[in-house]
Amino acid sequence: MFEALQDGLSGAFKTLRGQGKLSESNMRDGLKLVEKSLLEADVSFDVVRGFMSRVTEYALGEKVLKALNPSEQIVGIVHQELINLMGPVDHSLHLQGKDSVTVLMMCGLQGSGKTTSCGKLSRMLKQAGRVPLMVAADLQRPAAIDQLHVLGEQLDVAVYSDRQEKDPVKVCKAAVQQAKKLGADTVILDTAGRLHVDEELMGQLERIDKQCHPQQVYLVVDGMTGQDAVNSAKAFNEALELDGVIMTKLDGDARGGAVISVKQVTGVPVKFIGTGEHLDALEEFHPDRMAGRILGQGDIMSLVEKAQREFDEDEMLAQEERMKKGEFTLEDFKKQLLQIKKLGPLQKVMGMIPGMGGLTDAMGDMDPEQDMKQLFGIIDSMTAEERRNPTKVIDQSRRRRIAAGSGVEPHEVNDLVKQFDAMATMMTQMAGKGMRERMKMVKEMQAGMSDPNGQIGRKKQGTGKRLSPKERAKLKKERDKELRRRKREKRGK
Repeated sequence: MFEALQDGLSGAFKTLRGQGKLSESNMRDGLKLVEKSLLEADVSFDVVRGFMSRVTEYALGEKVLKALNPSEQIVGIVHQELINLMGPVDHSLHLQGKDSVTVLMMCGLQGSGKTTSCGKLSRMLKQAGRVPLMVAADLQRPAAIDQLHVLGEQLDVAVYSDRQEKDPVKVCKAAVQQAKKLGADTVILDTAGRLHVDEELMGQLERIDKQCHPQQVYLVVDGMTGQDAVNSAKAFNEALELDGVIMTKLDGDARGGAVISVKQVTGVPVKFIGTGEHLDALEEFHPDRMAGRILGQGDIMSLVEKAQREFDEDEMLAQEERMKKGEFTLEDFKKQLLQIKKLGPLQKVMGMIPGMGGLTDAMGDMDPEQDMKQLFGIIDSMTAEERRNPTKVIDQSRRRRIAAGSGVEPHEVNDLVKQFDAMATMMTQMAGKGMRERMKMVKEMQAGMSDPNGQIGRKKQGTGKRLSPKERAKLKKERDKELRRRKREKRGK
């Protein structure tokens, strides 16, 4: 998400940091690069012009120019202005008590992901203790009714439809009246879409709005359509007075302009974002966290919240107790990796951790998901005794057997055992430590991951001198090249 924008902005900030001393002249040159990055990300021209006017005013102030680290101050100014552009956001669905029925109306153009978003929202409501009822009111596209019923079966959520009725307004009204009898307290209306905004569609939606009195009206827009998404949001809002936008398909190559522009242009905030095709891929939209992602600073809060939802708490507590006793096996390691896989693709997870986004770029054409599968294969090829105590038990003959069983070379089994041994020591040391101590140890582990051979910054053998920045960069480049070569050889076999 936002890779091009992240690259553009990081390049602009790098240019500013590279100046010996910042003046008004080179500050303006750096800010022009920021402006160019925003325009290339398809942010509305008027929004960019207002945004840059405010940023420039703060950036050229005497306080910033004379600051110890003016380039860092610029990042802070851009970060705050991005938050101001996209927020504030009220995440409340304004649900009424369970003794009455809350009506949520979903609208949008065809292909925006509206029906799938109904399913995602139903899942979210169900997790919050509500009983949703999805209503198939898109009578223009018969497949939409079938799709909603399939989603209902997957989620174990009731779906109301009437294939004989031709008027979607009557379908919606009947569903709201039937909701209590069906045991539902929240009705989600999946209304019809069109390929473009037209009078017939707007008239139909206005009638549903007047007769069903929804507490919230949400527009689902495709984040990959850029400014078209903003323009359609403006048209829908003029007819319906929207309460929020659900921006979908932000897991693809969306440039990000629509997310940044929509609140400023329409006055309607983005409430939720769709980050994948699965029904759990719907997140609350937080402007401060999104600004952090755009600037390549990660989004650790969203990651923590998802971990709290997805992780098996009992299993994690049991592992914590074992680690306190000095026990950490390859089986425990595999379980932890399986927990992490629940958070999504590994590169996406790493991108949400501050400071780790650059590591995914350094990995080049390496595939973390494939590496994890290979690692599981090695562990699964071991006996229970070998998984419990690999360092002491696995000898040369066992290594060959495990390698043959998992389709790897014996030295790769040996590498895993060595890496696990170092990790087991750290994990048992972390058990029972406070958060501050754990974070310090994690940072040390991250440093080791970005420099696995521990060579960057070390003294040259026999010289007593530290490596220069150029020598460190050369060494890192050679190591990355070697890692990619091994990967290609492995794929060739």
